[in-house]
Amino acid sequence: MTRETRVPKPRLLNRDEDSLPLERELLVRMHDLMVKARVLEERLIQMYKQGHGYFWIGGPGEEAFNVPLGLLMKKGQGPAYDYLHAHYRQSATMMALGEEPIGAMRQMKNVASDPYSGGRNFAGHFSKREWNIAPVSSPIEVQYVMAPGTAMVQKRHGGDGITIVTGGDAGTAEGDFASCLVWSSRPGNELPILIIVTNNKWGISTSAAGQHGETNVSDRGKAFNMRTKTIDGNDPINSYLELQEAMAYVRKERKPFLLEAVVSRLYGHSSATGANVEGGEQDCLVQFEARLEKHGILSRQEMDELRNRYKEEMAAMARQVIEEPRPAPETIWNHIYAERK
Repeated sequence: MTRETRVPKPRLLNRDEDSLPLERELLVRMHDLMVKARVLEERLIQMYKQGHGYFWIGGPGEEAFNVPLGLLMKKGQGPAYDYLHAHYRQSATMMALGEEPIGAMRQMKNVASDPYSGGRNFAGHFSKREWNIAPVSSPIEVQYVMAPGTAMVQKRHGGDGITIVTGGDAGTAEGDFASCLVWSSRPGNELPILIIVTNNKWGISTSAAGQHGETNVSDRGKAFNMRTKTIDGNDPINSYLELQEAMAYVRKERKPFLLEAVVSRLYGHSSATGANVEGGEQDCLVQFEARLEKHGILSRQEMDELRNRYKEEMAAMARQVIEEPRPAPETIWNHIYAERK
């Protein structure tokens, strides 16, 4: 006999679920990017299952939060712009910033044209110097202890550029997360950093119910006298407005903000757990499309045509990537420390 594991529902702060307090153009743009990111992840999973990749890990189910995050970032290079210390479920943020999906496919296939690691890393390990996207690292949550570094630079530089760091709820058990809270909140030396925890209520196969004594992960920031909030990350409109407010605070006050977004995990943890559809999870895209259709923003036919178009485009990209060459043996020492000049 097995005992059902009950996951306590965090207290969520969100706005009127039936209203659409954003311009139609923005709503359509957000939907477009959510569909694009979802189709990309489904294509990556298919590539893995067909043997065109060694590992998959990504963010299907987190598009409602990750798309607004990318849309609201101040994109550019250097401390005047936002830095992103991301984790491996950030494809929708990259799409919202303007990245092309073929790069993620190239990393999945580990071909030489992989723009993030030259065919050397897992899927979802994005990096882009010209947009201040720090390299995603495989060790869990090390980004939390790295992020205060760029925030310190921005504190000294001035302006309104901020550092953004994202990670999962299970990884907050790591000491790196605690170090981030400490270094971001020292009295008189507070840092302009938005600390984000996307809470999908699971750590691989371990339920959050038996691991977290706090009601909300965001509650842990209160001991450091920083602003905190837990929101419904499955609602893209709510996510946009809450992120907009949190970012505005960090930009103006130059102080930290701990934001917890409750999201879904639609295909399990990764290919290590099968990458199959999981029942019982909220699908943020299905919910958003129902609202858009109800309010006459988009018709069912328009939304279906958009998905089919992206499926065809990404199938063509995948066919192209499969034929591209792997890294040459003589490049094995590239990207280790410094390039040969």
